[in-house]
Amino acid sequence: MYAQIQRYPSISANKNGALNPFSPDPIINYHWADPKASDDLQSYQLRPVKWIISNPASFNMNDFKKSNVIVVKGRGDICFDFGQENAGWLEFESDDLTDSITMSISEFNQPAYNGSSRKFKTLAPVKHGNTYRLELNPELYEGVRFGWIHVLSHHHTWHIKNFRLVCQIKPINYQGSFSCSDTLLTRIWYTGAYTVKLNLLKNYFGAILMDRGDRFSWTGDAHPAQAASMVAFGNYDFVRQNIAYTSTQSNGIKSYALYWVLSLIDYYKHTGDTATLEHYIANACNKLDEAYRIYGTNPNLEFYGWDERLGAGFEHPNSLETQNAYKMLSIRAWKAFAAVMHSCKRTDLQHKYDNYAREKMDAFRADSSWFKSVGLHAGADAITTGLLRANEKKAIYEQSFTNRINRVSFSPFNQYFVIQAFALLNKYDDALSSIRDLWGGQIKYGATTFFEDYRPSWNAIIRHNGPVPNNQCGFTSLCHPWGAGVTKWLSEEVLGIKPTSPGFATFAIIPHLGRTLTRVSGKMPTPKGIIGASFNVASGFCTLSIPSGTVGRVGIPKIEKNISRIQINGVLVWDGRYHSMARIANAEQDDQFVYFIGVQPGHYKIQVVYRGVTPHYIEPPIYYPAKYIGLDSTTQGSWGGVHGKDGYVLCNYDGNGHDKQLLPSYVASVHYYNINSNHLPLHIIWQANNHDNRALAPNAFNSFPRTAACLYAMGGDQVGYTFTTTIALKNEREYRVSLYFVDWDNKGRQMEIEMFDATTLNLIAPPKIVRDCHGGVYITYSYNNSVKFRINMVRGDNAVLSGIFFDSPPK
Repeated sequence: MYAQIQRYPSISANKNGALNPFSPDPIINYHWADPKASDDLQSYQLRPVKWIISNPASFNMNDFKKSNVIVVKGRGDICFDFGQENAGWLEFESDDLTDSITMSISEFNQPAYNGSSRKFKTLAPVKHGNTYRLELNPELYEGVRFGWIHVLSHHHTWHIKNFRLVCQIKPINYQGSFSCSDTLLTRIWYTGAYTVKLNLLKNYFGAILMDRGDRFSWTGDAHPAQAASMVAFGNYDFVRQNIAYTSTQSNGIKSYALYWVLSLIDYYKHTGDTATLEHYIANACNKLDEAYRIYGTNPNLEFYGWDERLGAGFEHPNSLETQNAYKMLSIRAWKAFAAVMHSCKRTDLQHKYDNYAREKMDAFRADSSWFKSVGLHAGADAITTGLLRANEKKAIYEQSFTNRINRVSFSPFNQYFVIQAFALLNKYDDALSSIRDLWGGQIKYGATTFFEDYRPSWNAIIRHNGPVPNNQCGFTSLCHPWGAGVTKWLSEEVLGIKPTSPGFATFAIIPHLGRTLTRVSGKMPTPKGIIGASFNVASGFCTLSIPSGTVGRVGIPKIEKNISRIQINGVLVWDGRYHSMARIANAEQDDQFVYFIGVQPGHYKIQVVYRGVTPHYIEPPIYYPAKYIGLDSTTQGSWGGVHGKDGYVLCNYDGNGHDKQLLPSYVASVHYYNINSNHLPLHIIWQANNHDNRALAPNAFNSFPRTAACLYAMGGDQVGYTFTTTIALKNEREYRVSLYFVDWDNKGRQMEIEMFDATTLNLIAPPKIVRDCHGGVYITYSYNNSVKFRINMVRGDNAVLSGIFFDSPPK
C-alpha cells in the first residue's frame, strides 16, 4: 500500500529503575544521556497486556504470553489491549498465513473510525517478507491502545508470531515530578506529562491522530502543552523551537495569536532567555497591536473553544461570551507582556501595553455591573487579567464558579484557564474539585492520556474504555496535548514552585494543599538545576532542595491552623517571631503562611508544629434543573395518546426537510442547526407509505400508512457527527418534551443527547445515550424554559432524529 519506510532506530536510552505506578508511560524509567531538540524520533516495541478472543476454539493462546505465538485454527477476532495509549502501528510475523484477515486499531475498546471517510480503522495488513503490518497512512503511526486481528476465512492452521505494537517517541527525560496524598491528582500530573510526550513529533509539538488534520502544531493548543512540557521535562530547546515554528501562525484563530504571546512569556519566565524574547518582541507587538485594533469591533474569532457556551467551536464562535472572553484575553496578554517588558527594561513598551490594558478595563467599568454579562470562560479570562477588584471577583465567582457541573468547561484546554482563575480567587479546594471531576473523571473512565473534550457525566453512560460521543469537534480525540495544562498548574499551584524573576534567578515555593490534601512533594526543572520540595502537614515534616545560583521565598502553609514553632535543620527559627539563621534573610507571616525570605541554595529539613484542626471541604452537590423522565421503547411510532398531547414535530415527514408539525400554544418555534453550507441537518425519507409500527404515525389517531423519515448529521471532520434543535418558549412554564429516535436501517446507531438552557447554554440535564433503537425509542425530559438539544453520534452511520413531542406535566 505505502512504500516500505525506514523505521526509526531503537531507543538509545538506558533503563534506570522501576516503573512509576502512577504514570501510564511504559518507558518512564528509560533515560537518555543528552536528549536535544534536534534528535530524530526513536522506536520501541510493546506486547499486549490483555486480550479477548471471540471464539476460543479458533485461537490457541497457550504459548502467547511466554513465546508470543498464537495458533489460528478458525475464524474469529482477537482484541488486544496494550494497557495505555501509544503512538505506533501494529505488525506481526507469519510464515504460513494463507487466510483472509484484516487488522484494526482504536483508542477505545471498539475499532475506531477513519475521519471524514467514517470507515473503521480497519484494513488488510501489508506484507513485507514475513511481516504483516497495518498501514493506515503514509507515516504508519496512529494513536493506539487497542488492536485487533480479524480472521475472515480459514483454510488450515497457521501461526501469528511476535505480535507487537511498534511505537515512536521523541527522546526526552522526566526532570520534574509530583506526588501528593490524593493519588488521583498524582496520576493526573503524570498522565498530562505522558500526553505531551506522546505528541512530541520530530520537529514540533503536534498530535498523533492522523485523520484529525492535526499533524502540525496548533498555535493555541501548544500553549498548555509547552507549559506542561517545561515543568515535566525541562526541554526548553524544543519549546523554543516550537515557538519559532508557530511564530507566524495563528491558524486563522484570533485568540491563538495571543496564546502564542503568553507562551513566549512562559518560556522567558522559565528560562531567562533574553535573546529569544528580544528576537520576538516585534512579532509579539504585532499580535498585541492587532488585538487592540480589532478590540470591540466584534471580529470573527473563528474559534474559542468547543464548549456550548463558547459557540460550540466553529458553529457560533462570535457569541457575546466569546467576544467578552477575547476582550479579557487581550487585556491579560497586554498586561502580562507589559510586566515582561519591565523586567527587560523596555519601559516604552511596558507603558504602552499597560495603558492598553487600563484603557479597556476602564471601558468595561463604564457599566458598573459589567461583570453580570460574563460567564465561566469570559469570567476566567477576566480574573486572570489580574486587574479585577474584590467585588468584581466575588460576583463572578458566585455566578459562574460555584455550580459543580457548569464550572467545568467541555474542553480541558479551556479549563486550564478556569483553574488559573480559581487560584487567583484563592479557591484551591474548588479548583481541585473541578480537576478531580474533569481530569480525574477521564482517568476513572480508563484514560491514559487526556481528551480533546470530555464531560464528567459521560462516565455514568459510557462503559469503561468504551466509545465516547463524537460532537462539534468531529470525532473525539482521546490523546490531545492541549489538555495537559493541569500538569503545570499542579506543579506551580499545589506544589507551589514558580519563578519570580526570569530563569528562576529568584523563585517562590508557596504550596496550596487546601482542606483535602495532607502532603505534596515534587521537583521543578530550572536552568539553575532542580528545585525540590516536600510538605507534609500531617507530620509537620518538610524538605527543600535549592540549587546554586538562585534565591527563594518559601511559604510554610498554615492550612487554617496555628503554627507554634518551626525548626530548620534542628534550629528554632520561628515561634511567632523570626530567629536568625544562616542562609535565610528573614521571615514574616500572614493568615495563610509563614514565609522565609532570601532562602539560599542548600538542603533543608523543616519541622513544623501545628495547633488546631483544618476544616473539612464541603463539595457542591451535583444538581440539574431539568429532569430526565426516562426512555420508552414500547410505544414505537404509535405516539397518539402517549406522547404529543400538547403538540408535535414529525421531522422531515413531508420531505425535502419539511416537518409536519402542530406546535403547542406555549412554543414559539423549533429550529435546527448543523455546521454545513445551509446550516441545517441533512434529511432523508427512509420509506414512505409503509405499515411498519416503528414509523411515526401522521397524526394522534396512530393512522396508517406512515412515513419513516429523519433529520441527520453525516460524519466528517468538524462538519458532522452532531446537530442541534432549539425549542423556544413564549413564556416560562413547566412542560415535557420527548425526542424519538429509530435506527430504521439497522446501522447500529448510538446517540448521545445533551440538554442545555437555550439562553445560558448551561448543561441542565444529565447526558444520555440512546442504544438499541432499531424498534424506536422516546427519551423524555421536563423543564420550564427554552431548551437546546445536541444530538451526537456515538456509533453507527450517523446521528438521527425523527420526532419531537410536547406534553404538560402530570397533575
